[in-house]
Amino acid sequence: MKASVYTRYGPPSVLTVKTIARPVPQANEVLIRVHATTVNRTDCARLRAKPFIMRFFTGFLRPTRPVPGTDFAGQITAIGENVTAFAVGDRVFGFNDQGVSSQATYMTIAADEALAVIPANVSYAQAAASLEGVHYAYNFIKKVAIAPGQKILVNGATGAIGSATVQLLKYWGVVVTAVGNTKNLALVQSLGATRVIDYTQTDFTRDAEKYACVFDTVGKSSFFKCKPLLQSGGVYISSELGWLAQNVFLALVTPWLGGRKVIFPIPTDVKGSIALIKKLLEEGHFLPVIDRTYPLEAIADAYRYVETGEKTGNVVLLIGEDGDEES
Repeated sequence: MKASVYTRYGPPSVLTVKTIARPVPQANEVLIRVHATTVNRTDCARLRAKPFIMRFFTGFLRPTRPVPGTDFAGQITAIGENVTAFAVGDRVFGFNDQGVSSQATYMTIAADEALAVIPANVSYAQAAASLEGVHYAYNFIKKVAIAPGQKILVNGATGAIGSATVQLLKYWGVVVTAVGNTKNLALVQSLGATRVIDYTQTDFTRDAEKYACVFDTVGKSSFFKCKPLLQSGGVYISSELGWLAQNVFLALVTPWLGGRKVIFPIPTDVKGSIALIKKLLEEGHFLPVIDRTYPLEAIADAYRYVETGEKTGNVVLLIGEDGDEES
C-alpha cells in the first residue's frame, strides 16, 4: 500500500510517499481502506515535534509512529475474530490525536476506540472534516457552563476548531461574536455568528461588548489582551499553551484569585465527541468546512499550506486507489 512516511522530525519536506506493507488487523481490530483524512495543526505539531513537549508523546529522538495522521474516514475491509460491533463494508470515521497512521491507503484501529459509522448522507471528505475541529471545540465548551442567550466571542472563527465552535455554540443557543478575516465574514455568519469582527480592520480586543467567555481557537491572543472583554467571572480559553506556557500556569493560578480566569482545555472523551459529531451530522446541524483537497502524493504541499495559518476550515487528503494492489 502507499503511505506518507517520516523518519525524522522537521519541515514538510521530510515527508515521503512510499510503498509499505499493508497492516493486518489483530483480533480486536478492523482494517480500514482510508478514503479521506485531514492535515491539521496537530499533525503539523507532531511532524516538527514542536512545542518540544510533543516529543514525550511522539518519540524523544525520532517519531515512533512513522505514518502520520490523526483522523480518517473510510470503509472496513476486514475485521478481527473478536469484533462484533462492525462489519466488512461499513463506512466509518474516527479520531485520535495520539495518531492512527491514517495518511495511507490502509490502517487498523481497535473496534472499541473512537470509531463510528458515517451517516448515510455524509461523504468521506465531509466525515473526515467533521472530526478534529468538533472534538477540540466540544472540549472548549465543556469546560464552562454555557446557557442560551449567553454572549461568547470566538477568535479564529474560520479555522477547523473555530468554525466548529461557532456551530456548536449556535446549536446550544449562544449569541456568538466571531472574529475572522474579510473573505470569510459571510461564511461565519452562515455558520451561526450573530456578529462578526474583521480582524484585518479592527482590533477585537478593544471591543466594547462584554462576554461570558472568550474562546481563542487559534491561540494568537492572550488572557491579558482579552481580559477587558470578559464579564466579572468570565473565562478565557486558548487552544495553545501561550508564551512560555502561560496558559497552563494561569489556569492554575487565576481560579484562586477570583474574578476573570483562564481554563486550559485538556481534550478528553474522544468517544463522546464522535457520538456528538455523528448526531449533529445526522440531524443536519453541522456543516464541515473544507478549504482545499490534496491527493496523498501532494502530502508535503498540504502540510505547507496548513502551516501558513491561513486555511479556512479543513484541509482534506483524498486517498486514491493507487497502491491497493500492493501487499
